[in-house]
Amino acid sequence: MTPATPLPEHPLTVAAVQAEPVPGDVAGNATTAARLVGRAPDARIVVLPELFLPAYHPPTLAADPAGTDVAADADGLVDDPRLDPLRAAARDGGATVVVGAAVRHPDGRRTISSLVVDAAGVARSAYDKQQLWGGERDLFDAGRRGATLLVDGWRLGLGICYDGCFPEHGRAAAADGAHGYLCPSGYLAGSAHRRDLYYAARALDNTMYVVFANAVGGADPWRFSGGAAVYDPEGRPLARGADAGEDVLVATLDPGALAATRAAHTMLADRPADQGLPRTVLAG
Repeated sequence: MTPATPLPEHPLTVAAVQAEPVPGDVAGNATTAARLVGRAPDARIVVLPELFLPAYHPPTLAADPAGTDVAADADGLVDDPRLDPLRAAARDGGATVVVGAAVRHPDGRRTISSLVVDAAGVARSAYDKQQLWGGERDLFDAGRRGATLLVDGWRLGLGICYDGCFPEHGRAAAADGAHGYLCPSGYLAGSAHRRDLYYAARALDNTMYVVFANAVGGADPWRFSGGAAVYDPEGRPLARGADAGEDVLVATLDPGALAATRAAHTMLADRPADQGLPRTVLAG
């Protein structure tokens, strides 16, 4: 049984971004990210897509790791001047920005990560993707642990794209008391059915908000499908983008609605820790 976590006292305004970065142009994409943060002046959290800073473009990521990575120190801090426009946008807007990056760690690991740029402009490698998809395994190392972001009394689990396809990943965030789940992603064209199903399901089966950002545009086979969204704790979209075109989707997470949903649908409180183990095997 998951222990109860105090609910936030105040609403939280968030933004989910869909946009097209330029492969390999970390400085230019950071400037684009700063512009997009500026389109959500009331948001306390802005979530941008997976690998947005270098762009999710495996040929470029493979050919130029030095140019596409940002370096994190032993404490996860990222001090890269290419990110200065994004740091300034976070400071000026008083926002916490979650943005996808390729991160090189002091021990040599290379990860698909979420950078968190806080409202003071400090950038940190906050979470490394745990579930690598397909050819990502040839370029990156898997993350070692989950992470929870705390903003204004809200507990927000961090996931990246394929992580959200695994119910246990969102469940681990909920078990840690998450009120929401932030998922920078890179869903390709043709995957809209799964894109729209997985993250609504993570919201519903954990009665938590989900903020899903996605890349858009690009050239085949690396063309992305947009559809960024914010889901309520029953999996209904509060905001959703089209399958094409840049967009910044703003929604407000309401602690009252979260409380009402959890009171009516007590899955977190009722879920057994063992998930139905041990099992009986029957012969037909």
